[in-house]
Amino acid sequence: MHDDEFTAHCTELLSPLGAVRTRRMFGGRGLYLDELFVALIADEQLYLKTDVESRPRFEAAGCEPFRYLKQGEWTTLGYYRPPEEAMESPALMRPWARLALEAALRAQALKLKPRPARKEKARTNATARSGSPRR
Repeated sequence: MHDDEFTAHCTELLSPLGAVRTRRMFGGRGLYLDELFVALIADEQLYLKTDVESRPRFEAAGCEPFRYLKQGEWTTLGYYRPPEEAMESPALMRPWARLALEAALRAQALKLKPRPARKEKARTNATARSGSPRR
């Protein structure tokens, strides 16, 4: 299957869950569902986003992680191939794509979580007077 055909196939598989957009990245493609990064395509393989909550499901199904060679060392990212049969139809892909979308939503929620306000250091009289000497 040609790269463009494979990308179109993956887009079709994910489309029941929302609007799918693709973008070139890292020599492959990123796939977004409703503007959330949920998958990547590398070497004509689809990898779905996982997190600590969803990763065990992928591992239990024997799915392989996305790995690449970086400075002579193998690096594994939090993306896993879905089971082979899921690549056959949108209906079979739906539960796996939903796990990826849920992982993306959890990641977004963590990014949007308000951080505690920084406490300002107490200003001294000297700095409060724009550096004028103390008298």
